Amino acid sequence: MKSRLLSFIKRAAAVALFAPALAMAAGAALHLDKAPVSTDPAALQHGAKVFVNYCLNCHGASFIRYNRLQDIGLSEQMIRDNLLFTGEKTGDLMKIAMQRDDAKVWFGKAPPDLTVVARARASEFGSGADWLYTYLRQFYRDPARPTGWNNAIFANVGMPHVLYELQGEQAAKITQNADGTTHTALELVKPGKLSVAEYDKTIADLVSFLVWMGEPVAEKRKSIGTIVLLFLAGLFVLSYALKKNYWKDIH
Repeated sequence: MKSRLLSFIKRAAAVALFAPALAMAAGAALHLDKAPVSTDPAALQHGAKVFVNYCLNCHGASFIRYNRLQDIGLSEQMIRDNLLFTGEKTGDLMKIAMQRDDAKVWFGKAPPDLTVVARARASEFGSGADWLYTYLRQFYRDPARPTGWNNAIFANVGMPHVLYELQGEQAAKITQNADGTTHTALELVKPGKLSVAEYDKTIADLVSFLVWMGEPVAEKRKSIGTIVLLFLAGLFVLSYALKKNYWKDIH
């Protein structure tokens, strides 16, 4: 009897944990906004600043070191002066002090590491960058939630809206569609420190940094790929000319 009870509790917990994902899978397709991802160093540096100040308190980026940010144009001194606040060294991994067990108690689930989140969130609905760009702009006030916040594309998410001071507060109007799905329309009811355009630009820079962090060598890989393709094209021309010259007297 005891083992059956434990088994039932485990199944119930699993259903509760994955309920938002199951509902999303059974519902209508996600409509994601196209993320204006940039490789401009200024945008990436701004994104890094936003990430360290607002995200790195709960979410780690434990597969990348602070000194790797030199690749986006920051000097080691700039990293030390602007991005290190609690005695870290520039060669340290971008970890957080919060323990996973404590995070589970506070949020219901430990916040995920964000090093490769832009790649992990890719789906048939759009790229991981599109998902992040939409998600971070879709928070709204919901008194029924423990944090006071909910999200239009990630229902009942455990994460509070840590950027609300910048964006302001949105209210949701949820309507029922004829096919049984719901539609959530958001309205800005309390402006934040930034205008809508400024907030969207800030989120775009943050997402650009998350994309870069998932593969810091992406641009170098693309440039090397272009050189390799040009080399192969030239080699093909030379090989074809050699073949024509070799076979010209053979009938």
